[in-house]
Amino acid sequence: MTSSQQRAALQRQIWAIANDVRGSVDGWDFKQYVLGTLFYRFISENFAAYIEAGDESIHYAKLPDSVITPEIKEDAIKTKGYFIYPSQLFDNVAKNANSNESLNTDLAAIFSAIEASAFGYPSEQDIKGLFADFDTTSNRLGNTVKDKNLRLAAVLKGVAGLNFHGESGGKFEDNHIDLFGDAYEFLISNYAANAGKSGGEFFTPQHVSKLIAMLAVHGQSSINKIFDPACGSGSLLMQARKHIDVHKIEEGYFGQELNHTTYNLARMNMFLHNINYDKFNIQLGNTLTDPHFGDDKPFDAIVSNPPYSVKWIGSDDPTLINDDRFAPAGVLAPKSKADFAFVLHALSYLSGKGRAAIVCFPGIFYRGGAEQKIRKYLVDNNNVETVISLAPNLFYGTTIAVNILVLAKNKPNTDTQFIDASNLFKKETNNNILTDEHIQKIMAVFDSKENIDHFARSVPVEEVADNDYNLSVSSYVEAEDTREVVDITQLNAELKTTVARISELRTEIDAIVAEIEGEEQDA
Repeated sequence: MTSSQQRAALQRQIWAIANDVRGSVDGWDFKQYVLGTLFYRFISENFAAYIEAGDESIHYAKLPDSVITPEIKEDAIKTKGYFIYPSQLFDNVAKNANSNESLNTDLAAIFSAIEASAFGYPSEQDIKGLFADFDTTSNRLGNTVKDKNLRLAAVLKGVAGLNFHGESGGKFEDNHIDLFGDAYEFLISNYAANAGKSGGEFFTPQHVSKLIAMLAVHGQSSINKIFDPACGSGSLLMQARKHIDVHKIEEGYFGQELNHTTYNLARMNMFLHNINYDKFNIQLGNTLTDPHFGDDKPFDAIVSNPPYSVKWIGSDDPTLINDDRFAPAGVLAPKSKADFAFVLHALSYLSGKGRAAIVCFPGIFYRGGAEQKIRKYLVDNNNVETVISLAPNLFYGTTIAVNILVLAKNKPNTDTQFIDASNLFKKETNNNILTDEHIQKIMAVFDSKENIDHFARSVPVEEVADNDYNLSVSSYVEAEDTREVVDITQLNAELKTTVARISELRTEIDAIVAEIEGEEQDA
């Protein structure tokens, strides 16, 4: 079985488990248990592999907890960020799950112990609360302890039966890690696709994430760190990781997320892609009013798909106009539309050599008022490298055709590039997708800055200014007229021939009618 076939089989199996086990529980409510169990298995196997260190004579899961010395424990926490005793490992809990009458409370105690193991260590904030949404006492699992345990056991057994080892046998290798990470993102994307409007708030489809990540890291041989100020489940950060050598990312992955459940998903996502606690920093909070990482900026790569046109406090907070992020523009984003607040936030965190690629609601590129003043600031400050219009229905929860805004502080000239990619998509089931060929076509013209009729154009700053700083792609790239060209001369000739033929037919019909009438009179 090839690796792609193995992935496909694994994904079919894991989605079947997720649906079969949940029973009458809403899939959205049940996602924490499936995702949490997958995470629990991963960190258990990852930790055991670390302790065993490739020594086939050691089987950590079979060791008694009593052999663990304080020195072993402390060393492991400093390296991995957490500690799991042999008895707490996923395998040992899962194999006895069906007969364990205290399964729900045992799991709660194990999760609490894993989190507590990091107390007082540098990893504390990265581990704290990771299992907060895995509520083993919730009535969503059942009304009685027995019902809860039956469902928990079914999830554990289902995840235990998934083959992440492939041809590596029982070894915890790169292929193993990739399969875990892919399975986690597959689950998140499926939950997002089935979640309606809310799905797009925590997961950016992988094909769009790939384009955004490639735009942000383009042309950079090394990156100090990558930042997503509205990171959701971390999918954009993980796509960036796939498209640049991990050794060229010097200080890791940074993100901030407002929703507590999604914040936990993002931290789990980091661990599941084998990013150690000292190589990521995901923080909880409102990016606009409680920004983190002020001491960590600037960032060489910023990727973001912030919520579209959400309300924020804006001018109701008189201190914000003096905030370093917003003050240079001289005006705040409207209270009813925070889009440009996210853009200015990202710009202020961007390094002099880096790029930010941000998904934006199209209205912000042509509306007047404060948004026009912010566009003027961005253009006059020469920070807008490219605006790309995408096809509709690429995202979960919305059918609108969004734009990608690429910001930079090191442009070689004052032109602004506009790319009309609205015709680049492939229709699939409920959503459109970008194929690799579509992404390559966009990246090629982004790199070359070539003018291509009906597709891309680099526009002088004077033209943008004369157009009231309108940044809509359609204002600068003329859409191709796909209507059939009509040759009037040829059409007139065809009409003349047709009219003549109709005349002939009428004459023939008149003759036939006259002949019939004559025969009737003779009769």
